Amino acid sequence: MILLRHYPSLKCSDFLSSQLKRSAISVPSNIAEGAARGSTKDLIRFLYIALGSLAELETQLDITCQLEFIKHNPEVENRIEYTRRMLLNYIKGLRQKLKP
Repeated sequence: MILLRHYPSLKCSDFLSSQLKRSAISVPSNIAEGAARGSTKDLIRFLYIALGSLAELETQLDITCQLEFIKHNPEVENRIEYTRRMLLNYIKGLRQKLKP
């Protein structure tokens, strides 16, 4: 992050904005793709990918706040945490369904 502060010409705000959008779109896209695969194992795999995208989104938001491109927003953090819990509970339920 020090690099980004010292070299504003890197256009990191545009780059981070693009990355934020990609991560945010990736979460529901992976859930939809997993659901369309037709198997519980595939769905679980894509739900984990969605969790990874959610973690990327959270990290990118932290970075943009630290670089002072945006202000800290507790509502957004709460929505990310809520989505994480929903995904984890959904995965847990699906995994129990797979048990013999």
